[in-house]
Order: sequence, then structure tokens, then C-alpha cells
Amino acid sequence: MLEIYGINVTLMVANLDRAILFYTEILGLKLKSRFGNHWAEIAGPGITIGLHPTREPVASGDNMQIGIRVPDIQNARSILIEKGIVFKTTEDQVRLSHFKDPDDNILYLVQT
Repeated sequence: MLEIYGINVTLMVANLDRAILFYTEILGLKLKSRFGNHWAEIAGPGITIGLHPTREPVASGDNMQIGIRVPDIQNARSILIEKGIVFKTTEDQVRLSHFKDPDDNILYLVQT
């Protein structure tokens, strides 16, 4: 059996400092480690997000999404709106509220 200790998502970013600021200051996640301007790991409940700067132009983000489960989506939206985040909200059986990071990667809040 394959033994897995953890899994991370890697995001290619245009500006490492800007991405770290977004994920730590705006979303409130923790900077786990940083290796100069080559790599940073952001830790959240149940996930590690690797940030890797690229010399190539970063394609507009619609290639992946990161979901953030919250107990109260309205409260979470209010906090992030105060920090300048713009949302697109949909409701069905779950409540989803989509937004983007500085590199146009799509993130979303979800409340079931």
C-alpha cells in the first residue's frame, strides 16, 4: 500500500510576495515556510498550498479551484469584502461564493 504523509496544492504565481500577503493577511492562513524567492508553503486546516513563482506569464486562473469550508458564509463574506475581495455567489443545495487570488486562481467559500 502506498503510504502518503500529506498532499499539497502548488500554485504558480507571478509575484511570490504578493501571493504570500494574500493567503496570510487576507485569508488568515499561516506561512509554514519560505525558501527565498523560490518557494513558500501556506498552511490551512487540512491543506498545504505551495506557492512557486514562475518566469513564464501566469495563465489566467480558471485551471483550478480551492474550496474553503466555513460555518457561516455571510460572516466570512463580510470579513473578506472589508479586505477588498469581490464575490460571485450562487445558491443551490450548498451556498457557494467564488472569488479570485491575485493571479486569478479561483477560490470559493462553501457552506452546506
